[in-house]
Amino acid sequence: MSIRRAGERYRGGDASAGIESLHSFSFGRFYDPDNLRFGAVIACNEERLAPGAGFDEHPHSHTEIVTWVVDGELTHRDSAGHATVVRPGDVQRLSSAGGVRHVERNDAGTPLTFVQMWLAPKEPGGEPSYEIVRGIADSTPYALPEAGAMLHVRRLAGDERTAVPDAPFVYVHVVRGVVRIDGEALGPGDAARITDADGLELTAAAPAEVLMWELSG
Repeated sequence: MSIRRAGERYRGGDASAGIESLHSFSFGRFYDPDNLRFGAVIACNEERLAPGAGFDEHPHSHTEIVTWVVDGELTHRDSAGHATVVRPGDVQRLSSAGGVRHVERNDAGTPLTFVQMWLAPKEPGGEPSYEIVRGIADSTPYALPEAGAMLHVRRLAGDERTAVPDAPFVYVHVVRGVVRIDGEALGPGDAARITDADGLELTAAAPAEVLMWELSG
């Protein structure tokens, strides 16, 4: 198990445009050949957008993009005709496949924070697709077969325990609160990269929200 702390993330964004970005993997001009991916996960970005700020239309291809809103509302529009507002508790997935363009903005009057995770698909190409699951229930896994992955969203009370999936790779990102895995404490923005997970548990030291990716080999 490798622990990556929130403060170790690469800082990006554009402060003058109201955008702050925190990158857990190599991203854009921040290149680290030893931190390109973990399993299928190739990016885990925490984005903070001031009211009115956002990312103008830009392209994606051959990437599975999953977004989790922490606070605020995210406005999404894409070239396939989808226009949605993503709120806390919703899981949004954009399969960019052979190519798609989209816009992401904070059109609300309050700050927006969201976590966006990119995964490499098993096969490139195909037709883009989009899905949003409103208010996903706790412990309900979200399957991403295109990347051989499963997302587990856990909202835990203090001292509550949950199993870490037994899998070749597990990526754990703490959204809020404090949790412990195998004696290691993780706070907001911290992540654990676990190889060959077997019989591990995650315990909340206080109320917590955690995203866990179960990844095939």
